[in-house]
Amino acid sequence: MKSDTVSPMPKPVYSEELLAPLWLLAFIYFLFASLAISVWAALGNAPGLILIIFFTILTFYLHRKTALRIEISEGELRIGRAHIEIKYLGTISTLDADLMRLTRGRDADPAAFLAIRFWQPRGVKIEIKDPRDPTPYWLISSKENVKLTQVLNDYK
Repeated sequence: MKSDTVSPMPKPVYSEELLAPLWLLAFIYFLFASLAISVWAALGNAPGLILIIFFTILTFYLHRKTALRIEISEGELRIGRAHIEIKYLGTISTLDADLMRLTRGRDADPAAFLAIRFWQPRGVKIEIKDPRDPTPYWLISSKENVKLTQVLNDYK
């Protein structure tokens, strides 16, 4: 008898998630709180309380929504919603804070794909060797940039 169960997704070879740091969330929340206090002072307790609850939920939502997910599995590199087959990856370079700053600033190519977060100073530059794709490279922020580069080079 044939089973109709779906096989589970294979475990990723590499997985990383960059979340906004606590100091940034606190800063955003304090901005929201100052707005809620202004509303409270002008309109009273109920609108102020509703707004602070809304801003608390919004802060948690923003924390999850701004996360950068990096995953390598099934012959693909996935960065957020973007994905590319590993066979189209060219030279992969590990970038320290200084090289990353230059690559995303002064030396940036406007046609490059950027998956960067300003709070993460290190990253990886991946050249693309697909003749149909005008994107010269992907620039990716990563806490584990050395490990990501090693896994991509080993997987190629």
